[in-house]
This record gives sequence, structure tokens and C-alpha cells, in this order.
Amino acid sequence: MRLSTNMIFNQQVRGITDSQSSWLKVGEQLSSGRRVNNPSDDPIAASRAVVLSQSQAKSSQFSTARSFAEQNLSMEENSLSSVTSSIQDAQTLIVYGSTGTLSDDDRASIATQLEGIRSQLLNQANSQDGNGRYIFAGYQTDKAPFDDTGTGVTYVGGTDAMSQKVDTSRTMTVSDTGDSVFMSITGNAKAEPDGTPSETNLFNMLDSAIAALKVPQDDADDATKQTFQNAMDKTNRGLSNSLNNVLKVRSDVGTKLAELDTLNAQGDDRDTIMTSQMSDLVDVDYTSAISSYTMQQTALQASYKTFTDMSKMSLFQLNS
Repeated sequence: MRLSTNMIFNQQVRGITDSQSSWLKVGEQLSSGRRVNNPSDDPIAASRAVVLSQSQAKSSQFSTARSFAEQNLSMEENSLSSVTSSIQDAQTLIVYGSTGTLSDDDRASIATQLEGIRSQLLNQANSQDGNGRYIFAGYQTDKAPFDDTGTGVTYVGGTDAMSQKVDTSRTMTVSDTGDSVFMSITGNAKAEPDGTPSETNLFNMLDSAIAALKVPQDDADDATKQTFQNAMDKTNRGLSNSLNNVLKVRSDVGTKLAELDTLNAQGDDRDTIMTSQMSDLVDVDYTSAISSYTMQQTALQASYKTFTDMSKMSLFQLNS
């Protein structure tokens, strides 16, 4: 087969172009730190990287959701801690107020203190987070969930507890509704001796005791004193039931916070694994790339030299 001068020339130019392209490609990998900069560099690795990137984005979204859930639950736990203390203070006053040696003035003073605790509890029930959203309002976070009408406190918040999907297969309640905290009792609550329904509204319990403490007892007859004692005993049972319910909610909140810690740890482990997998797919191996860069550079220089030497041959000279 005869090789024309143009064919030899074109082959040399193509060889230089190919060597230069390979050298520049390795240089791009070194400068970007990525072995796969375009899908054509490694179609299989590129397609797997797209799927892995989507998984990483999903994991990041769940991490943000868990952070939101943790903030909500921590705010609720902080409020419930204060509620617990307030109820315990009220219990102490109820027991003290039931003492038969107190005067009407003493009982009136206790009633005033209970009114202060009632105001504290109402404020805690209408507590807000840092963004001004009501914690115990369910999804109706833009308005106070408890309304004091003057004749009693009613719940006007949302009926559905706020929930958040915190992992692929886990959705949890991140904020309890106020009625489940302040107007509910547990299934094993202390029953009323006469069989009447137990009081569930924490504020009604306090209102009943406050009203009873304001009724003069010093010169009262036995029936009035018994009515007073019955009201105080019922409030004492009610506060005990209410406290147990709040403690149950707090326990549930604590369990969820612990679960979020576990999910965060698992998420961090998954992120580490996916980052390693992504690196294996698209990141450059610097040792191999530097070696290849040097080899490609040497090959390019050899192509330049070969082309230069070939151009000095008599056949090219005669052609020129």
C-alpha cells in the first residue's frame, strides 16, 4: 500500500491532536478534582452519580426536617417543664389550704396565690416559639389556642397535632395540641368517689378551688365546711390526674427527642457512606492522574518531535 505525503502528514497531525486532547483532559481532571466532568467521560458512573446525588439531596431534606422537629419538641419540653412546676406548686397550696386551722384571711391569701398560678399556666398554655407561633395550637399557630372568657378557659386551637416526616419511613408528632395537655387526663386517672366524671380541664380545677377558698369558713355550718372540703379534695385529685397527664406527654416528648438523636446519627452515617460512594464514582485519583498527565505530556512532546523530524525529511522538503 502506498502512503502519500498528505496521508502521512494528516496522520501526524491527528496524532498530535489526539495526544493534546488526552493531555488536556487529564489536566482538566486535576484542576477540577473530578474524574467525571461530563457524562461522556464515564456514562455508567455519571448515571449512578445522578441517582446518588438525588439520595444525598433527600437525606439533606430529612436532616433539615429533623432539625425543625427537634426545635419544636425542645420548645414544648421547656414549656411543659414550667407547667409541671406550676401544677406542683398548686398542689402544695391546695393541701395547705385544706388545713382546718387556717383563717378566712389565710384561705383568701391562698386563693390569690392560686390565681397567680392559674395566670402562669394560661400564659404557658399560650406560649410561643421564637417565630411567634403558638406551641400548643396544632396547625393554627397564628392565634392563641386558649381563650379566657371570664367564665372559664376554653381551647380554640387546632384539633390536629402538628406532625413532621423526619425520615423515609418515620413521621412523628412534633407539637401536641393544647387540649391533649391541659384538658385531658390519663386512662388510669383517679376516679371520683361518687362516680361522677373526673374533671379534665386544668383551669376548671383551679377555678373550683379558688372559689371554695373565698367562701368564709370560720363561722360556717358543717354542710358548708363539707362542701369546701369536697371541692378541695376534688381539685387535689384533679391536679394529680392533670400532672400525670403532663408527665406522660413529657415522657413522650423525651422519647421522640432521643429517637431524633438516633435518626441524626444514622443520617450522618448514611451521608458519610454516600459521600464516599460519590467520591469513588466521580472524584479523580490524583496519584493515577498525575502519572497519566506526565505520560500524556511526554507522548505529546514525542508527537511534536516526530512531526518536526518528519517535516525535515527530503520527501517533505521536495513537496514544499
